[in-house]
Amino acid sequence: QVQLVESGGGLVQAGGSLRLSCAASGRTFSNYIMGWFRQAPGKEREFVAAINRSGRLVYYADSVKDRFTISRDNARNTVALQMNSLKPEDTAVYYCAADPGSGVYYEHPEEYDNWGQGTQVTVSS
Repeated sequence: QVQLVESGGGLVQAGGSLRLSCAASGRTFSNYIMGWFRQAPGKEREFVAAINRSGRLVYYADSVKDRFTISRDNARNTVALQMNSLKPEDTAVYYCAADPGSGVYYEHPEEYDNWGQGTQVTVSS
């Protein structure tokens, strides 16, 4: 089991930037595939980005490609999501997720065993 704590959410105007961070503790961080998901009111949780164990492979939802960047620091047990050119439709609670599975990355929420509590991102128009 790994514990995850997100930070960095807030209120930003459209076109602005935010950087989310997720700190992990409890197990060997580099053994985990990491992902970011988001959930807007009344909507299902959706995939945003994922990164493999080494950090060399990254994957993005089409809706955030070229605007968001996922990265990890295995020495500091953290994963980050840099969000640029934010849009009102990016408004959601953002969750960090981790899984020790054998895949390269996962994009479905049910594939992750460990979740943070979420951090609110609100983008005003």
